[in-house]
Amino acid sequence: MPKTTFPDHADLTLDEKLERFAMLRDTISGLEEEKTALSNDIKAAMLDGHTPETDLYRARLQTTRKVTYPLDQFRDFYGDAAVFEVAVIDTNKVKALVKSGDLEAEDLERIDEVREQHALCLIPKSA
Repeated sequence: MPKTTFPDHADLTLDEKLERFAMLRDTISGLEEEKTALSNDIKAAMLDGHTPETDLYRARLQTTRKVTYPLDQFRDFYGDAAVFEVAVIDTNKVKALVKSGDLEAEDLERIDEVREQHALCLIPKSA
Protein backbone atom coordinates (compact mmCIF):
# COMPACT_ATOMS: atom_id res chain seq x y z
CA MET A 1 0.00 0.00 0.00
CA PRO A 2 1.49 3.37 -0.98
CA LYS A 3 2.31 5.79 1.80
CA THR A 4 -0.05 8.75 2.06
CA THR A 5 1.72 12.08 1.89
CA PHE A 6 0.49 15.43 3.09
CA PRO A 7 2.02 18.89 3.38
CA ASP A 8 4.59 19.54 6.08
CA HIS A 9 2.95 21.71 8.72
CA ALA A 10 6.12 22.58 10.61
CA ASP A 11 6.20 26.10 9.21
CA LEU A 12 2.62 26.90 10.33
CA THR A 13 1.81 28.73 13.52
CA LEU A 14 -0.41 27.02 16.07
CA ASP A 15 -3.33 29.23 15.02
CA GLU A 16 -2.75 28.33 11.36
CA LYS A 17 -2.64 24.63 12.28
CA LEU A 18 -5.96 25.02 14.09
CA GLU A 19 -7.44 26.80 11.06
CA ARG A 20 -6.22 24.01 8.75
CA PHE A 21 -7.53 21.35 11.13
CA ALA A 22 -10.95 23.05 11.22
CA MET A 23 -11.07 23.29 7.43
CA LEU A 24 -10.15 19.62 7.01
CA ARG A 25 -12.66 18.52 9.67
CA ASP A 26 -15.46 20.50 8.05
CA THR A 27 -14.56 19.18 4.59
CA ILE A 28 -14.42 15.58 5.78
CA SER A 29 -17.73 15.93 7.64
CA GLY A 30 -19.42 17.29 4.53
CA LEU A 31 -17.98 14.54 2.37
CA GLU A 32 -19.07 11.86 4.87
CA GLU A 33 -22.62 13.24 4.88
CA GLU A 34 -22.75 13.31 1.09
CA LYS A 35 -21.29 9.80 0.88
CA THR A 36 -23.91 8.50 3.32
CA ALA A 37 -26.76 10.15 1.39
CA LEU A 38 -25.52 8.75 -1.92
CA SER A 39 -25.05 5.31 -0.37
CA ASN A 40 -28.60 5.33 0.96
CA ASP A 41 -29.99 6.35 -2.43
CA ILE A 42 -28.01 3.66 -4.26
CA LYS A 43 -28.98 0.91 -1.77
CA ALA A 44 -32.65 1.86 -2.02
CA ALA A 45 -32.48 1.70 -5.82
CA MET A 46 -30.73 -1.66 -5.70
CA LEU A 47 -33.35 -3.05 -3.33
CA ASP A 48 -35.86 -2.02 -6.02
CA GLY A 49 -33.97 -4.13 -8.55
CA HIS A 50 -31.62 -1.62 -10.17
CA THR A 51 -27.99 -2.58 -10.84
CA PRO A 52 -25.86 0.58 -11.06
CA GLU A 53 -22.32 0.51 -12.40
CA THR A 54 -19.66 2.80 -13.84
CA ASP A 55 -16.66 2.22 -16.05
CA LEU A 56 -14.66 1.35 -12.96
CA TYR A 57 -17.16 0.00 -10.44
CA ARG A 58 -20.14 -2.26 -10.08
CA ALA A 59 -22.40 -1.99 -7.09
CA ARG A 60 -23.20 -4.99 -4.94
CA LEU A 61 -25.27 -5.23 -1.78
CA GLN A 62 -23.87 -7.30 1.03
CA THR A 63 -26.25 -8.28 3.79
CA THR A 64 -24.99 -8.83 7.29
CA ARG A 65 -26.91 -10.17 10.24
CA LYS A 66 -26.46 -9.39 13.88
CA VAL A 67 -27.52 -12.17 16.20
CA THR A 68 -29.30 -11.20 19.41
CA TYR A 69 -30.77 -13.35 22.15
CA PRO A 70 -34.03 -12.54 23.92
CA LEU A 71 -33.17 -11.98 27.57
CA ASP A 72 -36.03 -14.05 29.02
CA GLN A 73 -35.30 -17.06 26.83
CA PHE A 74 -31.55 -16.80 27.47
CA ARG A 75 -32.24 -16.72 31.22
CA ASP A 76 -34.60 -19.74 30.92
CA PHE A 77 -31.89 -21.79 29.21
CA TYR A 78 -28.79 -20.68 31.10
CA GLY A 79 -29.89 -19.00 34.33
CA ASP A 80 -29.24 -15.65 35.99
CA ALA A 81 -25.50 -16.20 36.45
CA ALA A 82 -24.98 -16.58 32.70
CA VAL A 83 -27.12 -13.51 32.00
CA PHE A 84 -24.98 -11.40 34.33
CA GLU A 85 -21.81 -12.84 32.81
CA VAL A 86 -22.69 -11.66 29.29
CA ALA A 87 -24.74 -8.52 30.07
CA VAL A 88 -23.54 -5.08 28.97
CA ILE A 89 -24.76 -1.81 30.48
CA ASP A 90 -25.90 0.68 27.84
CA THR A 91 -24.92 4.13 29.13
CA ASN A 92 -27.42 5.88 26.85
CA LYS A 93 -30.25 3.83 28.35
CA VAL A 94 -28.93 4.52 31.85
CA LYS A 95 -28.99 8.27 31.12
CA ALA A 96 -32.55 7.97 29.83
CA LEU A 97 -33.61 6.17 33.02
CA VAL A 98 -32.00 8.90 35.13
CA LYS A 99 -33.76 11.57 33.09
CA SER A 100 -37.10 9.83 33.51
CA GLY A 101 -36.54 9.51 37.26
CA ASP A 102 -36.32 5.70 37.32
CA LEU A 103 -32.69 5.76 38.52
CA GLU A 104 -30.97 8.11 40.97
CA ALA A 105 -27.98 9.96 39.52
CA GLU A 106 -26.34 10.17 42.96
CA ASP A 107 -26.34 6.38 43.32
CA LEU A 108 -24.79 5.96 39.88
CA GLU A 109 -22.06 8.49 40.67
CA ARG A 110 -20.89 6.25 43.52
CA ILE A 111 -20.36 3.28 41.22
CA ASP A 112 -19.35 4.85 37.92
CA GLU A 113 -15.92 4.34 36.39
CA VAL A 114 -14.42 7.13 34.29
CA ARG A 115 -11.67 6.68 31.70
CA GLU A 116 -10.00 9.81 30.35
CA GLN A 117 -9.94 10.29 26.63
CA HIS A 118 -8.81 13.45 24.88
CA ALA A 119 -10.35 14.87 21.72
CA LEU A 120 -9.67 18.13 19.94
CA CYS A 121 -12.92 20.11 19.77
CA LEU A 122 -13.56 23.31 17.87
CA ILE A 123 -15.78 25.99 19.32
CA PRO A 124 -17.29 28.45 16.85
CA LYS A 125 -16.53 32.07 17.66
CA SER A 126 -20.08 33.07 16.76
CA ALA A 127 -21.54 30.91 19.55
